[in-house]
Amino acid sequence: MAALLGPGAGTPGPGARDLFAEGLLEFLRPAARQLDAHVHAVRESQVELREHIDNLATELCRINEDQKVALDLDPYVKKLLNARRRVVLVNNILQNAQERLRRLNHNVAKETARRKAILEASGGYPQQVKRGENLAGQAGAL
Repeated sequence: MAALLGPGAGTPGPGARDLFAEGLLEFLRPAARQLDAHVHAVRESQVELREHIDNLATELCRINEDQKVALDLDPYVKKLLNARRRVVLVNNILQNAQERLRRLNHNVAKETARRKAILEASGGYPQQVKRGENLAGQAGAL
């Protein structure tokens, strides 16, 4: 443990930070995958909801045209179309979030593989990483 501590009293060195970062990445990876799966499921259900809204609006228009007594269904059709617009907006937001999550997951996997290669090349012991090349510095690149 003393080899992992830096020159300051009680401050972890680059090797300890690397081990901590790798452990944190491994800890967060399942949550990121689960979140991605949930976002995908929500997007699918929203597409289905949008289709149902479209069908209902079409059906209301048809009923309105077929009625002998004039019913004013236009406000309801407008409400449905407004709901559809909001569903599309939320779906776009989810799609963007899912794409960012996919890129983050890809970068995490790439960084983990790089760190494992460094550890394996050094015989299983943490190799000091150049200053400024830590995970926190790479998070800003996302």
